[in-house]
Order: sequence, then C-alpha cells, then structure tokens
Amino acid sequence: MADSSIALHRLGLGARPEEPVPGDARSWLIAQFDRFDARPATIAALPSRRVIAGQLADYLATQRLMGNTATPVNGQPGLATMTEKPSGDATEPDPVKQAQQFVRSQGRENYVACVGARASVALVTPTPFVERMVHFWANHFAVSADKLAVIGLGGLLEFEAIRPHVLGRFGDMLSAVERHPAMLLYLDQAQSIGPNSPIGARVAARGRRKVGINENLAREILELHTLGVRTGYSQADVTEFARAMTGWTVAGLTRGPFAQLIGGNAAPGEFVFAEPIHEPGARTIIGRRYDQAGVAQAQAVLGDLAVHPATAEHIATKLARHFVGDLPPPAMVARLKEAFLQSGGDLPTLYRAVIASPEVWQPAPAKFRSPWDWAIAAMRALGMRESPALQVTGLMNQLGQPIWRPGSPAGFDDVDATWAGPDAVMRRVEAAERLATRVGGAIDARALAPKIFPGSLSAATQAAIANADSPGQALALLLVAPEFMRR
Repeated sequence: MADSSIALHRLGLGARPEEPVPGDARSWLIAQFDRFDARPATIAALPSRRVIAGQLADYLATQRLMGNTATPVNGQPGLATMTEKPSGDATEPDPVKQAQQFVRSQGRENYVACVGARASVALVTPTPFVERMVHFWANHFAVSADKLAVIGLGGLLEFEAIRPHVLGRFGDMLSAVERHPAMLLYLDQAQSIGPNSPIGARVAARGRRKVGINENLAREILELHTLGVRTGYSQADVTEFARAMTGWTVAGLTRGPFAQLIGGNAAPGEFVFAEPIHEPGARTIIGRRYDQAGVAQAQAVLGDLAVHPATAEHIATKLARHFVGDLPPPAMVARLKEAFLQSGGDLPTLYRAVIASPEVWQPAPAKFRSPWDWAIAAMRALGMRESPALQVTGLMNQLGQPIWRPGSPAGFDDVDATWAGPDAVMRRVEAAERLATRVGGAIDARALAPKIFPGSLSAATQAAIANADSPGQALALLLVAPEFMRR
C-alpha cells in the first residue's frame, strides 16, 4: 500500500471519491487535530441525557409501584438485564410487559437514533483519524445496550465522555467515563452501598434486606480500563477500590425515601456523590494509602491509575495491535508507552507517536477490518453522506458487531480470527451486493477503484472488476476485494 492509502484506510475510515488524495500523509493526519468537531450538529440534535434518564426514572417508578423487586438501583427495582422478546401472553406479569415496552421505546427512539448519528458523522467527517480514535476508545471503555438501563444511554457515553476528551488527557477521559451514568449503571456501581455508611447501617438495622459493596466497576477499571490483567493488583485492591467508590451514583433514578439524600436536586442522569452511602475510612490500594474523604478518595485513585506504567503499557499494546497486527511489535509498544508516560497521558502526543511509528507504514495490509470498519469504508467509498439509522443498525447486527452491544465489558475483539471466518465473510459479500444494488449503475467501479486505493490497487482486483458481468457486480467485487477487507 502507498502511504496515502495507508493514511486513508489503516489510520482513517476509508476514502471518499470526491476528496483529494493526501499529499503528505503524516501531515494530513496530524492536521486533523485542529479540525475535529467534538459535538457535530447530528449528535447535538439527539435527545438529551436528562430526557433519556427521565424516561428510565419513570419506568423504574412504575415498576416499584407494581412491586417488581428485580435488581435494585439505590433501593429501586427494575434494572435486570433484559433483551427484547415478543409479548402477548395474557398470563404474562404486568412488570414484564412494562419492561418490554420500555425496551422497545428506548431502543426505537434513542438507541437507533444514536447509532444513526454515529454512522452519519463517520461517513462525512473531515477528520477520519480522530474519529477512528473515538471508536477505539469507545470500545476500550465498553458498555452494552443489551442491559435494560443502558439501552438509551450507551451512545451518550461515547458522545459525552469520549468525544470531548479524545484530544485531551487520558486521565480526564477516564474520569468522565467512570462518572457517566451508562458506565455506573452497566457495571452496577449505582447500587453499591457501604455497609457502614449511614444508609447502609440504617437499612441493616431494619433487617429488611442486605446491602453491600458491588465490585464490578472497580474490577473492570483495574483489569480493562487502566492497568490490564495480571499487573500486580490483588483481590484486596479490588475490594478496597470498590469501597472507595461507594457513593458514586446517578441522580434522578431514586423515587423512594432516600431520594433527596442520594440525588439531591441534580438533574436525572447526572453524576452525584452520595455521602450517605459512602463507606467511611482510609483505603490502601496497590501499596498506596488514600486518606481523602468523600468523592476525592476514588478520584485520587483514578488519577494515579491514569499515569501508572502498567496503564501506559496496556494502552500502548492495544494501540499497536489496532494499527499494526495481532502480535504488537515490542519496539512500537515501548515507544508508545514512553510517549504516554513522558506526556502524562496526553493523547495527541500518543497519536503522534503512532503516526511516527515505521511499523504503521509497512505496505502489507495489517489488519482484517472489523464489521464496523468495513461497513463505514464501503459507504464512504460509495459517496454516501447518510444512511437511515434503522438500516445501519440492521446491517451491523447482520455483520455481527452490533453497536455498543459487545458480549462483555472487554468490548469487541481486535484480532483477525474474530472477524475473518467464512460465515462472516459471506455476510459481507451479501451486504456488498445490497449496497451495490442500492446505488444501481450510477458508479463505475473501474473509475472508482484507483480513487479509493491510490497507488495500491492490485492487478488481480483490477482484472476482476474489468471482467465483471455488470456494473453492479463490479462494484460488489470491489467492496469485497482483498484491499477492502484489510487495512
């Protein structure tokens, strides 16, 4: 691949036929830092967090009145993990019908709208490298809309916590993510109550139900978001960190007797620190003592984790894997780690180190495209400026990478074996045929191909396109050519 093609495909989101080929590929990438729009109009027009969280709060209040006691949030019911399924059984309990109606409403009105906005921005962005980094970090800090409480909020985590900080410091992004309602609800932090906190002690004294620490968020911060697995922390560190994080919760979801104590007057969906459920006391985590009181305690832990050498290596390894290959080159990992540590986690400095890495510019295709990468690159190549939100959602479901719905907090895999299987490839062939049919015979694949892959189109691909039986078949062949499947 020529440098221009590498910049467009490996580091960007794919070429658009009407846009000029980058002359100086490295300068073109770095210049995007000054042009990135963190809140484009398409995203700004989406329903607000207050609206979406308000819908969730109304649902929870209904469930509580019905006596549904599934998975409480700050003492409130109804946040059990649920996926949409057909209803209609007359014997079905009303709470279940209510949950299914809520899932359908949030999915139709909010989740799909956010997916469509994400795709629309990716199709027309003048800063595709920075947008790729937004997608990288959204997968690093993964949440899943398969959980009822996250359906409408999952996209907002990317738009509100990732995009504003993608050109800032890692520590600021980390703090914004861990305070976002999507993350707090996804990993059950909003229901973590210190047993020795004022509310914890009061509930225990009544003997009605047991309250306690939830370790999910603390564990995933250490294992996935910062240090990485097997990096020297212990189960005791997880527990102590979880104790420090008690009180980190979401406003507006509680409608019970403790509502004012927990949420105060904050708007629905806002982060709040609820002192009455915070476990008091100093904490010792990874050999360091934290005497801070209240919200500052866990925040201080996050600050140290954000610049820890193990965090630097974890992030450097993931970036090298993303841009170069499943087996990250040790020399590149070492350079990225050093850039991270020397800059205190400054992300533009880290991105410049990626761009400067000679391993990134090796001509052989490095990575098999994920379904999202492939779909966006294909639509950009066809000159599409928008795609109906429902169609994008359906396409990503078909291709096996539903947006903001990974199977675990680890996010979607970033290795070839996950995406390169025969069935997965066949689904792309079918999708390519549909995309080619949508544009009809309006696009000449023979003229388009060299624009999309400047200086990098193989003779075999050129011949396959030239010998196609129809313009539509030629275009479909281009979209599944080796150059298009890999970046």
